[in-house]
Amino acid sequence: MVESAVHWLMSYLAIPEIGLTSVFIICFVSATLLPMGSEPAVFAVIASSPSMFWPVMIVATIGNTLGGILNYWIGYGAKEAFARERKTRWFGWLEKYGAKTMLLGWMPGIGDPLCTLGGWLKLPFWPCVWYMTIGKFIRYLLMTWLLLYIPNETWREFARLLG
Repeated sequence: MVESAVHWLMSYLAIPEIGLTSVFIICFVSATLLPMGSEPAVFAVIASSPSMFWPVMIVATIGNTLGGILNYWIGYGAKEAFARERKTRWFGWLEKYGAKTMLLGWMPGIGDPLCTLGGWLKLPFWPCVWYMTIGKFIRYLLMTWLLLYIPNETWREFARLLG
């Protein structure tokens, strides 16, 4: 039953109109402080519809960047709440390297808080957005490219082991 539900969901996500919307929403939400990964959704849509590679890359990057921007604005407004944290090592590092640190906004675990701290420190908005976009696009491009080169038999074996 679970296998057929997963198969239905993957088929549903593969429909271009729904797939792109789903990718956008999943990538946006995963870029917030909620613990969620977006790469499986990006890969699932591309694996089921390879002609959608570039549209999915663009939509995923835009959604994830907008989520990073939301984190930036949350941090921008949270200055009072984190006043005592100002003296930590992270803040010194962010102040030293500035907006370029947003290139690391793609990293699991630290990327989302990094975008939030960038806003908190009031790093320049547009350079932060630019660096976030570059980092997130490169992440999606490399992760999807690598996953596409794993043979289908490996994915089937992996699914068999999980099921």
